[in-house]
Amino acid sequence: MKNKFFNAQHGKQEVTLNSQDKKPGFLSRRNFFKLIGGTGVAGAAAITAGCSKAPAGGTGWLPQQYHTASHWPVQVKGRVPIDISNPSIARDDRKCILCGQCIEVCKNTQTVFGYYDLPLKNDIICTHCGQCAMWCPTAAITERDDVNKVVKALDDKNTFVVVQTAPATRIALGEEFGLSLGSNVEGRQVAALKKLGFDAVFDTGFTADLTIMEEASELIKRLKEKTTLPQFTSCCPGWVKFCEYYYPDFIPHLSTAKSPQQMLGTLTKTYYAEIKGINPNNIISVAIMPCTAKKFEAQRPEMATNRNLRDVDIVLTTREIARLIKMRGLDITTLEEAQYDNLLGESSGAGMIFAATGGVTEAAVRTAHYLATNEPPPEPLLSFTAVRGLKGVKEASIEIPGLGHLNVAVCHGLKNARIILDKLRSGEASWDFIEVMACDGGCIGGGGQPRTALPPSDKVRTSRIAGIYNIDKKDRTRLSYENEEIQLVYKNFLVRPLSDIAEELLHTHYSDRSEHLITKKNYSLNEGDSNS
Repeated sequence: MKNKFFNAQHGKQEVTLNSQDKKPGFLSRRNFFKLIGGTGVAGAAAITAGCSKAPAGGTGWLPQQYHTASHWPVQVKGRVPIDISNPSIARDDRKCILCGQCIEVCKNTQTVFGYYDLPLKNDIICTHCGQCAMWCPTAAITERDDVNKVVKALDDKNTFVVVQTAPATRIALGEEFGLSLGSNVEGRQVAALKKLGFDAVFDTGFTADLTIMEEASELIKRLKEKTTLPQFTSCCPGWVKFCEYYYPDFIPHLSTAKSPQQMLGTLTKTYYAEIKGINPNNIISVAIMPCTAKKFEAQRPEMATNRNLRDVDIVLTTREIARLIKMRGLDITTLEEAQYDNLLGESSGAGMIFAATGGVTEAAVRTAHYLATNEPPPEPLLSFTAVRGLKGVKEASIEIPGLGHLNVAVCHGLKNARIILDKLRSGEASWDFIEVMACDGGCIGGGGQPRTALPPSDKVRTSRIAGIYNIDKKDRTRLSYENEEIQLVYKNFLVRPLSDIAEELLHTHYSDRSEHLITKKNYSLNEGDSNS
C-alpha cells in the first residue's frame, strides 16, 4: 500500500508512512512537498519541531536515526494517528519530530497500529494505553490534561469532591519529587491530597479487594457450571478495548466485574453518600491512576449508576497529580503522613499487588481457595512466584479442593495477549483463568506513570514491582476477604458477592467494536466520508 497523507486540519488520519513496511522510512523530495501540502499548518509545525520555542519535555534520549549523519529531514518514520477527541492522550505538533517511536511501540509491542486495513471506516483505532507517550522522546504525546477540571471542582463550594488513589501511584509518585525508585509514599500522597482540598480521600486498593471478592466468586461459579471458560480479567481498560476490537468472540469470557476504579466510584455515590447523607448529584468523583486508558474507561456509557450520574467524573494520571501538587507549592517529601478516610479506605496486601503483572491472579487464587474451602490459602499462594516477574507469558497450575486442577495464565503487553488468544482460538492451549494487562509490567508501567527512564526500562518496572510486593509482605492483612471494611460493605449494603445489588452496581458487559476495523470503500482524499 502506498503512503497516504490526509488533511489533519479537517480531522482526517494523521500523517504516517506505510503501516506494514518494516524498513526505515525516508521522505523523498516529492513526498516532502506532498506532506507540507497535505497536512497544512499542523504538519509543517511537526516537521519544524526543532525550531519551536516550546519546551521539548524529554530527558535527552533520541532515537537511533538521529545519531546518524543524514540529509535533512532525518529518516522521517511517521507517527501514530491520534484523534483530536481522544479522551486519554493528545499530541503537541510543535514537539513531534516524526521519529516513529510511537509507531514502534504501538505496532510491535501492542500490535494495534497497522493491524487493520487503511483507511478505516469510521474510527482511529486506539486502546488508550498511553505507551506511545512513554516512548515519545520529546513528550509530544502526553496524557489528556484534566488538571484544570479538578481545580475547578475543588474551588466549587457546592460540590463534595472525593478522590481515590490506585496502588501503582503510591510507589511511583515519589519519583516526581526525587525519591528513589519503588519508594512507597502512600501516607504523604494522602496528606498532599487533603491539603489540596479534597473532602475525602479513598484507597482504590479497597475496591481491588472488592473486585477480587466478585471476580473470584464469578470464577468459582463458572468452574462449577463448566461454562464460558476461561475467565479473563477485565480490570485493564486497554486490554478490554483491544478484546472488543480484535477478539470480540472472547467478550463473553471477560469477567463482568467492573474495575476497582469504577467500583469505588459507584460506592461513593451510593453506599458512602447514603451513610454520610450527601446528595450523590453533588459529589465529584476523582481518580488518580497510573493509566491513561482509565480516562476512557470513566467515559464509557456502561460506567454510570444511571444515565445522569457517572461512576467516576475525572481521572488524573500520576504525572498530572504531581503537577497539581507542585502547582500548589507542595512537596510530598516534607509532608507528614496521613490516613485514608474510613468506609472506603482500607485495603489488603492482595489489593496492593493488583499493580503488578500477575498480581490479580495471585490475589484471585488466594480468595478463590478460601471461598471454595472455607480455609485460608496455603503459604505458597501467599507468594505465588510462578505468576510474578516480567516474562511476557506466564503459566501455572494449582490444586484447590472442591474446584480441582486450576490452570492459569498471565500476560502483559498486548502482543502477548494476541499469543494467548490465538492459541485459544486454535485449540493449542487451554486455561481456566487468564490475566491480561496492556502495559509492560502491569499498572506499574502504565501510560500515566512518571517518565523516569526514557525509553521505559525493566529496571524501573522491577523496582516498582518490588515496592508493591514489599507492601503486601508487610501488610497485616494479605487476603481480600479479611479486609474489615469489605466485610462491612457486604454486611450493610451489598449482602454477598454476586447478589442482585452487587450485580446491578458492580458488574457490567462490553461491546463488539470489530466493525471499526472495516475498510472504507472508494475512499477519496477530497470526498472524505463518501461511499462508506
